This record gives sequence, structure tokens and C-alpha cells, in this order.
Amino acid sequence: MSLALTKRQFVGGVFISSDSVEPIINPATEAVLGEAPLGTLEDAESAIEAAHQSFRNGTWRRMNASARVAAMQRFYGYLDQRSGEICELIVAEAGATIGLARAAQWGLPMKHFRYQLAIALHDQTTMSAPEITPMPNGHLMLGTSAVHRDPVGVVSAITPYNYPFMLNLAKIVPALLMGNSVVLKPSPYTPFEALLLGEAAIAAGLPEGVLNIITGGIAVGERLTTDPRIALVTFTGSDNVGAAIMAQAAPTLKRVLLELGGKSAMIVRADADLDGAAGAGLGGFTSHCGQGCALLTRHIVHNSVRREYVAKLKAMAECVTVGDPNDPSTMMGPLIRETQRARVEHYVQTAVEAGARLVTGGRRPPNLSKGFFFEPTFFDNVDNASELAQDEVFGPVGAVIGYDSDEEAIALANDSRFGLSGAIFSADSGLAYEMAGEIRSGGVSINGGAGTMLSDAPFGGNGRSGYGRENGMEGLLEYTNSKSVSFHAE
Repeated sequence: MSLALTKRQFVGGVFISSDSVEPIINPATEAVLGEAPLGTLEDAESAIEAAHQSFRNGTWRRMNASARVAAMQRFYGYLDQRSGEICELIVAEAGATIGLARAAQWGLPMKHFRYQLAIALHDQTTMSAPEITPMPNGHLMLGTSAVHRDPVGVVSAITPYNYPFMLNLAKIVPALLMGNSVVLKPSPYTPFEALLLGEAAIAAGLPEGVLNIITGGIAVGERLTTDPRIALVTFTGSDNVGAAIMAQAAPTLKRVLLELGGKSAMIVRADADLDGAAGAGLGGFTSHCGQGCALLTRHIVHNSVRREYVAKLKAMAECVTVGDPNDPSTMMGPLIRETQRARVEHYVQTAVEAGARLVTGGRRPPNLSKGFFFEPTFFDNVDNASELAQDEVFGPVGAVIGYDSDEEAIALANDSRFGLSGAIFSADSGLAYEMAGEIRSGGVSINGGAGTMLSDAPFGGNGRSGYGRENGMEGLLEYTNSKSVSFHAE
């Protein structure tokens, strides 16, 4: 890997040295990938103040949209030139397979980046409907207002380990395009995919303090959610941490954008293409070793076809190659750390004790002595009220649940504290569309959906999956405040 793994944080437009560092582990080999800076509260203070001052002086926020877009195009160009190196880092740091790294963890966010560059050029100003008001002198006044979109201010962005490059860009790109200043804090497991963005900021010529990137643990994260100079917190991670962030942000009444966990349901009707459904179901718990918030981990299958579906899914799961994520033939890499593998093992054991039938998997691959690997695993005859069906495992474990009517399927899908994603497989696409309207989630795909994550479709959840939206015009406008400037015709 030729990409330099910096031991410095990025504050005020420059890289700064840290007094202490910590090793970053390659989850596939357990070898030390490099040493990353270990951020402190003093680093957080410096980054927040740099962002605050940059927003106050207004160099970036006062730029017209085309000038900001031009700068972010240079940012994009720097990353594009280093695509090969960055994909190698995604594999080494996050444990993604090389195919997933190139397609979803690199290609998809860069596609979204291009789309956001284009729509950020659109004038967001709208006009209110004019109103005629009687005046004391007997005349009629014609009045209206122009509704502007202003940047919110300083944004703190806190990102997880599963799709770090993608989620770093998903937060900083729209925030910066709308004129905000940003402090980005990545997961302690995957800091290098964030720190390299400082090099892109320098190459793009971003003003000092507009983008700051710091590392650190819980104390640093809490500073980024409580400091009154921060106007908005955008966080992707677990629902429990999201709830804590809401509480921390409440005293200063700052806005919070939360993209949290999921336990998304895939309904397989009796008339479904079972090969297509099983393929989607397999991806629902094996993609990135199950470490995805929107993955389809609950398979709600009509009892008349459930046995056949389970047989197809079993055959597919047992063909999944697990191992070296750098090998193009590998279909599933490791979990991020041993603690996460232990969590997966807990849920497997709990499901067995609850009476679910283990169909395949359920253990560490015997041929892999190093790395945090786990076999593709799924259960049949799962109770929808069980821990396996209700909790986000964040590992390669799926659950098959039977049903007998469409109404029951919808009720089971909605019987969850999460509401992020969902899917329906059926030969009757019109009926599937109607059913999708009854599912309480941020998104539903029908028979495989669009084939990609659409750049102009808002993404986000309901319930414990959080609130607010990323991507599309809605994602850009999340980082703005509306301001009405009223006037009348003379």
C-alpha cells in the first residue's frame, strides 16, 4: 500500500502532530496496519475553534455556489486520482472485500459526490405566494418573500467503522457544499480513511478551518455533541449511542441528524422468484460480513414456499467463500474486531437456546486461524419477538420467519423498534407496491429495487433508526436553515 498512513490530525488547514498514538489493526490478519493519532479534548477544542472562526470570518460561506462547487470538484479530483490506493486502504482498515471496496465503498460515494456537485449549483431560493393586504389608506399592498437557504454553522460529523469512506463523504460533502464548516471524527477503528481527506482539502484549496479532522474516544465525541459553538451534529451508528447524542445535544438545542441501526425485513410472497429472493436474502446478512445498517436480516417468508426458500438460501450460503478480502474470489471478509465477533456468537447461542433452528454456519471458520472471521449463518423458525429478530446483530446472521397472509407479513415487518429499510419479492408488482406503502421504514425495494443506491433518493429511517435524510436534495438541505426575506411592491 503506497498511501501514507498519517499520524497527524488535520486542524485549521494543517496537519498537527499528536503526543500519543494507537495501533490500528487489520481485521483480516490481526496485524498492525499503522499507528494513528489519539485525539484529546485539547485537540477537539482546537478543531471546534478553528471551524467556529472559519465560519465567523465567512470566507467559505460567503462564496457563491459555483466557487464552492469548483473547490469541491478539486477535492473530488484529488480522491479520484488516488482511487487505487484508497480502495486498498478500505480493504486493509475496514475489512471490506476488494470487490465491495471498489463498488460500494468507493464507487457509490463518489457517484453521490458527483450528483451533489451538480445539484449544489441550483439556486435554492424560492418565492412565497404573493398576498394582497388592505392598508389603512384604502390601497392594497402586494407583498411576498424570498426564502433563502443559509448554512447552519459548524457541523460535527461522527462516523462509524463499517463504511467509513462512504459515510465520511456522505456527511462532509453536502455540509461543505452548503457553506458550513465541519469537524469530522471517525471511528477509532478506521481513522485513516478520514485523515486522508485532509490532504484532499489542501489540494482543493479549502480555506483554513473549513474542514477539520480529529480522532479520539468517548470524551472527544461528547465534546463534539455538547459544545455550544456547534450548530448541528450528524451521526451514523447504533441507536443507543444516537439516543445518548440526542440527550447531549439537548441543552444547547442543536440540531441532530441521526442515521442509526436497522433490522430490516424482506417479505417473500408465495409467488416470488425464489432464486432472486434467496440471492437478495443472502446479501442481506453476508454483505460486508453483515456490518450494514440497512441490510435485510429478517426474511419473512410465506409458509407455502418457506421450506424451498430455506433450502435455496442454505445452498447459496454454503458456497460463500470466506477469507482474504484482497482475493477477488473472496465473497465475505472479517468482522471489524474480536469484540464484534463475540457479540455475534452471543446472538447465535441465544437463538439456539430460544428454539430457532440453525440451518447453517454458527461458528468461526476452522481453516482461518487469524482474523475476525465468522461463517455465514442463518436460522429458520425464528420468533419475531426474539432477540435475534429484534436486535441489530451487525454480523453475518440472518433470520427466517414464516407467515400465512399479506396482512401478517406487514404486521411482522412493522413489529420492530427500527424502521430503516425493507424489501418485497412478488410476481405481482402492483400489490407489492401497495404493501410497500404499509411498511413503516425509510425505504422499501421491490424485486431487487433500482440495482443501485440512487443518488437523488433520500436515505434515512424512522423510529430507532433515527431521523433526517442523507443523499438527494433533501440531504443537502439538512445542512441549511431557511430564512424568509419579506418585501412589498412599491
